[in-house]
Amino acid sequence: MSPTSIVLVHAHAIFREGLRHALTHSTEYRIVGEASNGQQAIQLVDYTDPDLVLMETDLPGVNGLEVARAIKRTHPHVGIVLLSASMDGQQVVKAIRAGVAAYQPRNIAPDKLLRVLNQVRHGDYPINDLVLSLPDVAAQVMMAFRQMAVDEDTQSIYSPLSPRELQVLDLVAAGRTNKEIALQLDISNQTVKNHVSSILRKLAVNDRTQAVVYAMRRGWIKVVLPGD
Repeated sequence: MSPTSIVLVHAHAIFREGLRHALTHSTEYRIVGEASNGQQAIQLVDYTDPDLVLMETDLPGVNGLEVARAIKRTHPHVGIVLLSASMDGQQVVKAIRAGVAAYQPRNIAPDKLLRVLNQVRHGDYPINDLVLSLPDVAAQVMMAFRQMAVDEDTQSIYSPLSPRELQVLDLVAAGRTNKEIALQLDISNQTVKNHVSSILRKLAVNDRTQAVVYAMRRGWIKVVLPGD
């Protein structure tokens, strides 16, 4: 298996050096570029088409969340890991809506960072674990999803998704990782990835969050978070 290609984005060279140092000890990653601001990051991703982007939120000019949204529009397959000084619930909600796969504190330990990157490169969304571990964040996510679900008055009963794809999307909405979905449905992890890709293509959306919101608006699935 070839190394996972990754782009590093941080405003300060010394921090990029630290990230680079953490990754060079692993043969599983290949750094294909570095950027110091949002616009550079977008251009670099267009040029290198990496598997992952590791980026801070506080970037000069275009911030990390805006960069994430721009990347997911044109490169929906890219896994994005955001590092932030703030673990504020509203910021986490914005990150989820931008299609971010993981949202971690800026001072994350190198070994934990590698574990998070490993999850994301295998198609998982550690940001779901973050939501479930912080009740106030979970409440804000639920409120945001509910609001998005009622933004459209009309609902379509017809679904272009197969019964299996609806099963997968329902589990995605419940915060399950690809691995957990595979175990629950007794299918392979690759089959789950294939179903997710098919769902995104059929619904003409860029990421899993948009697919969930799209399906909720039409009454195909319902999201229930713990404690709801």
